[in-house]
This record gives sequence, C-alpha cells and structure tokens, in this order.
Amino acid sequence: MKRFGIIALAALLVVAFSIPASAIENQFGGYWRTRFVTQQKFTGDDSGAKDLTQTDTRTRLYYTAVFSENFKFVNKFEMDAVWGNEAASSYGDIGADGVAVEVKNSYADFTVADMLRFRVGVMGTQHHRGFLFDDDYAGARLNVDFGMGDLGLHWIKAYEGGQGNDANDMDFDYYGVNFKFNLGDNMSLNPQLMWMYSKDGSGWGNDGGPGDFAAADKVNIAFLGLDYDADFDVFTLGFTGLYEFGTIDWQNIGGVYQGPFGPNVKDSDVNAYLLALNMGMDFGPIGAHAEGFYASGDDGKNSDYDGYWVPKGQSYYWAEIMGYGIFDEQTSAGSPGDQIGNIWAANIGASFSAMENLSLGVDLWYASLVEKRTYPDGSRQDGLGFELDGKITWGIMDNLNLDLVGAYLFADDATSLTGKNTEDPYELGARLSLSF
Repeated sequence: MKRFGIIALAALLVVAFSIPASAIENQFGGYWRTRFVTQQKFTGDDSGAKDLTQTDTRTRLYYTAVFSENFKFVNKFEMDAVWGNEAASSYGDIGADGVAVEVKNSYADFTVADMLRFRVGVMGTQHHRGFLFDDDYAGARLNVDFGMGDLGLHWIKAYEGGQGNDANDMDFDYYGVNFKFNLGDNMSLNPQLMWMYSKDGSGWGNDGGPGDFAAADKVNIAFLGLDYDADFDVFTLGFTGLYEFGTIDWQNIGGVYQGPFGPNVKDSDVNAYLLALNMGMDFGPIGAHAEGFYASGDDGKNSDYDGYWVPKGQSYYWAEIMGYGIFDEQTSAGSPGDQIGNIWAANIGASFSAMENLSLGVDLWYASLVEKRTYPDGSRQDGLGFELDGKITWGIMDNLNLDLVGAYLFADDATSLTGKNTEDPYELGARLSLSF
C-alpha cells in the first residue's frame, strides 16, 4: 500500500503538471505537525508497562484537480514518522528513507443538475459528531440540496469477503440515509438511519475490540439517530441521541453456538442507546463550555445485548488521558478511549484569550463505566476518575501554532488492569503544527 502511495502521488503530480493550465485548476494544500509527549502510569500502577516518551511527525499533502465548478478529483496523502524508529513504515531513523506514504483519500466529486452531488471512491465522513462514525472509508455518497435542507444517502463498504459463495457472504456493508434541515437561521436538525448488514460477520474484525463480529453469523443492526444544533452568538447548544436495535445470529460450530452468552444461545437482540449534550458560552475573551455523554452497557443478565455496540469507524475524542485528546497514542487502562460504549462522562471547562495570538484553556472531566467490569481477582469496578486538563495555544505566526498540554488523572479503581488502582496517570506534551 505504501509503495502504491508513492507511485500514485508521483503519477498525480505528473498528470497535474502536464495538462494545459486552461483545462484544469490545480489546488494544493496540507497539514504538518510534530509532537513531543510523555505519558506515564497509564496502566494505573507503577509497572511502567505502558510508559511512553517519544517525538513524532505527521505530514498530510492534498491535491485536488478542479475540472469545473461541478467536477473535481480529490486526493490526500499521509506520511508518519516516530523519531528514531527504524521500522520500514517510518522515515524517522538515521537516513530517513522509510517507505511511509499512505493514501488517505482519492475520490471523484461531481454535481449533476445543480442539486445532485456524488462522491465516489475513498473519502472521510462524520456522522453524529463521531458517536456513530468518523473515519475514512471506501464507498459512495449522494447529497440532494433542497435549499432549506439536504438529503444524504451513503454506502460504506466496511469489509470485502472475496470471491466464492462463502467468502462473498462475509461482505459487511453500512447503508445510511440522513436529512439535515434548518430551523431558521440559528437551529438545525439532522435525523439519520444507518443499517449495518452481513450474511456472515465472522470474517471481519478478529481483533477482539469493540465492533468485533468474529463469533457472529448473520448481523442485522440499525442505528436511528438525531442531532440538534443551535447557535445564538453568545450561546451554543448541541444534542445527539442514538438508538441501536437489531439482531445478531451466532455461529454454530459442531452444534455449539459461539456467542458470548453461552453455547445454547442461538441469537441475541440488540437494544442500546447513547445520549450526548454539549453547550458553550462566549463572552469575548472568556468562554465557558460543558458536555456530557451516556452510552448504555450490558448487564449480562440475559442473552439480549443492551450495551451500545460500538461499530467500527466510530471515533469521538474527549479527555486528554481517558479519551485520546491531542496525543492519541494510548488511553488510560479501563477507558474505552474514543469508542464510546458502556461509559458516562461529564465535563466543564473554560478558555481565556490573553492576547490576540495566545489562549489558555482548562477542563475538568469525570468518567465512569455504566456497568461494572469484572477483574481477574473477582472484584468489580466502574469508576475511572477525575481528569484535569490544561492547554496553552500560541499562534507563533500565520498558519503556525504551538500547543502546550498538561493532564493529570485522579484515578479510581477501574483505571487499572487488576481492579485496584495504585498510581495516577499523567501526561505532558507539546505540538507544533501548520496548515496551508
């Protein structure tokens, strides 16, 4: 894939500079960052098993060929390097010759009849602020502009099983329809239905993480969601609600069903939900904000699954230590990170613009699991703890910013690998970034 990325990038540049200027407009852009971070005691003890101090660099280059007002070809490439890493996928070692170009996006974007916008290829999208989906994917989108609103249809090809009857049954697809419409100048609603389906989900997701369907046969799950947003200049408000429902049939091997609820359970009904609320107030140089979210967990009392079943592609960043934040190398033990399921969390924060190019921010989070987790020693815990995050952002010059971050988690016992927390995780870091 990485060698293909280099070849693709070179080919695009050759095409871009060989086509007459009158026939095409070439647009270039990008993003670059270098991060310095130390993350300590993220296991919740003094073992040092996940202690990390490192520097990394990410570069993203964008090239768009604009053929007309209604037709363009969009491409994004990414290069990552951990300083001193000699892996072939990194260029951060002595010699700096790693093969590290990734193709992030490559798609055609064209509008027909002034209202039908098609995007086909590999692209990125976000649904319900990331509580449902926020990632790159291969697929297609159609948006229909009705003036007062927008109707969207999308297809995400999550997994391609391959050739042949059995392999073809393992295809995994997401299908969705959403409608965003404005309620005057200050408010909007965005209802959506997303359906996830596979005749045999066992071929996809054998990593043991959220959204893993390795034990599943037929998967038939839907998400019904709603976003509400209001912006009244000094006050903003946002709400997200998601209801998940459907069924999962478990694989039968030798007369034994492979699901997590026992060898005699043929299938499970899924009934779960997620609620999120955010608000902010702007008083010129001073701002205040708050948010909270709740994603149901499974109590294990029957064969139905009541926990919010995190679909692959869901990603919502929140606290620095428990929710990835700016430095997304790892999260503290026990936290689901950006995959929001079986957790509730609340936040209050404030920001202050000390001068035109300098701002300060502070956030306080509390998080807990909805249903207690059972640990190897038999103990059951749910509290993750209070986290205090601080950030200073300095606009050094146009397009160039420096972020300084410090975070400390006053951890509870669920922030551990054993069910007994003995140390508090902390993080210090800096990020230098530019965009163009």
